[in-house]
Amino acid sequence: MRINVLLYPDFETLDVFGPVEVFGKVPSWSIQYYSATGGIISNQDNVQIMTSSIEIIHDQQLDVLFIPGGTGARSLILQPDFIAQIKTLAQHSHYVLTVCTGSALLAKTGLLDGKLATSNKRSFEWVKSTSNKPQWQQKARWIRDDKYYTSSGISAGMDMALAFIRDQLDESTAEQIAYRIEYSWHKHPDEDPFCQQPYTGKTK
Repeated sequence: MRINVLLYPDFETLDVFGPVEVFGKVPSWSIQYYSATGGIISNQDNVQIMTSSIEIIHDQQLDVLFIPGGTGARSLILQPDFIAQIKTLAQHSHYVLTVCTGSALLAKTGLLDGKLATSNKRSFEWVKSTSNKPQWQQKARWIRDDKYYTSSGISAGMDMALAFIRDQLDESTAEQIAYRIEYSWHKHPDEDPFCQQPYTGKTK
């Protein structure tokens, strides 16, 4: 299983590296990083990752396309060429996984139309404003609908990643990984402790 991570400027650090920590514990799985043009992609935490251009995999059949969220998503969602590239990659992927506002980017392609989906609760109204065609679920740590997995804010990506491993392999493997990284796994999609918590700070 190869996880193809799509990065862009100002991606959210934990959106990416929480799930990467989880996926990396499966010995037979590999992780590759891509971006629209390739090269070094950095974010607001000064994390810099070398990526390959998505043109390399544009016409390939992919195991998993992984799309994180982040402040950069708010500008990229206005770029039709980038959204078209995501759509092509998603259509050629056996599974598509998103974290946080990454679901807004996927929703903009139209591929989530009519499907159950979720996103970061701190940015939920913005995400819904980008497309009203998915069946957005406010209370959900993550959701699977067909080949699409969408998760809530930031750390929820780890819960989704563990659930994906459970679906692909077995629950024991997922539990062993959670124990190894000392993470309290929310095993049930509707176990969403942050859904109703008030928030007065800056949203993503």
